[in-house]
Amino acid sequence: MSDNNENPHDGVAPETTMLSQAPSSTSLTDLGRRYWLPVYKPRELVLDHGKGARLWDTQGREYLDFGAGIAVNALGHQDPDLLAALTTQAHKLWHSSNVFYTEPSLRLAEELVRASGFAERVFLCNSGAEANEAAIKLVRKWACGEGRPPQRRVIVTFRGSFHGRTLATVTATAQPKYQEGYEPLPEGFRYVEFNDPAALEAAFATDDVAAVMLEPVQGEGGVVPAAPGFLQHVRELCDKHDALLVLDEIQCGMGRTGTLFAHVQDNIQPDIATLAKALGCGFPIGAMLAGPKVAEVMQYGAHGTTFGGNPMAAAVARVALAKLASPQVLSNVARQAHALRLGLERINQALATFDEVRGRGLMIGAVLTARWKGRAGTILDHAAGHGLLLLQAGPDVLRFVPPLTITDAELRDGLDRLHAALQDFIAA
Repeated sequence: MSDNNENPHDGVAPETTMLSQAPSSTSLTDLGRRYWLPVYKPRELVLDHGKGARLWDTQGREYLDFGAGIAVNALGHQDPDLLAALTTQAHKLWHSSNVFYTEPSLRLAEELVRASGFAERVFLCNSGAEANEAAIKLVRKWACGEGRPPQRRVIVTFRGSFHGRTLATVTATAQPKYQEGYEPLPEGFRYVEFNDPAALEAAFATDDVAAVMLEPVQGEGGVVPAAPGFLQHVRELCDKHDALLVLDEIQCGMGRTGTLFAHVQDNIQPDIATLAKALGCGFPIGAMLAGPKVAEVMQYGAHGTTFGGNPMAAAVARVALAKLASPQVLSNVARQAHALRLGLERINQALATFDEVRGRGLMIGAVLTARWKGRAGTILDHAAGHGLLLLQAGPDVLRFVPPLTITDAELRDGLDRLHAALQDFIAA
């Protein structure tokens, strides 16, 4: 053993840094086809770096990012404040587990509670699915509490919803295409039509409902907002039947719809809310926020996570939360959402490709006309060919969730590229 204090790894470059030139995108995609579990079907390009709302692939081609990592990169790429938070914390402590306290996770929990206006406690985790899994477990724990009717264990969710990929959250997701092949699914979920008050009232008729769980704006289900007054009606029914209201704001929260929490626009408060995606602006983190009815239900040993509250994730999320709640970002969401809708309307006047443009804030879905039903994926390919990265929400809806900091010039450029891509698609 060396008797000096030098680190044996100092100055040793990883083998990958010694390559004289970047590998071709073809060779890299070959690695994906060979080694990835084939559950994804990514576009045939390899992204390398980004700045603001723009991305570049390994071949130097430039793209405008109107997908933001599925509504994750809400502050765009390489936001300097996020970079500073991450690098500062990376030089201090990467991980400790929840066997010990660390300041970033404690401060983040406090700031989330204050920002929410309803929560008393926070559970930090690593993803949206984990946040929703924790919410489901919290509902069940509350439902089996002393003095509560033993039959009230059912969680009502809505067709078209998406709540995650764990076995419980995929069961809560009322879309059979995500559930097929994973049977037997956990019991205790009931599905009703979204935005249908009568159907929800009927779901309560058997006196076995513990909670209603929903997205204020359905994301994967086609970017479908809750109808005016619907969330208020859900809140009233939950109160009437002594059931919990769980709001999944994993995609629509953190400023995406124009307010920090989407449900604020409906003038209600949930008992539980879940967050992820933009909370870390690209660094993996999730959170479950618990209101007063459930804040003390889970005690020592009831739930846990090794990586939840990771100090680097929490340090980044603290800065992300502050910036996403700022008047500057939220006013930009309102302005750019209006501009995006106007731009889509102009494109539609020229090309007649959309039946409807819907959503809230910078979470917008353009529903394809009957002529182009089922072709959203093909349109995404054309868009990428024109340097625009889009998402779909099912086979019939183009989904627009750009960074909340997108500039006027970036938005105009992206709409021009979309117009050209749609022209090519129609002509093909």
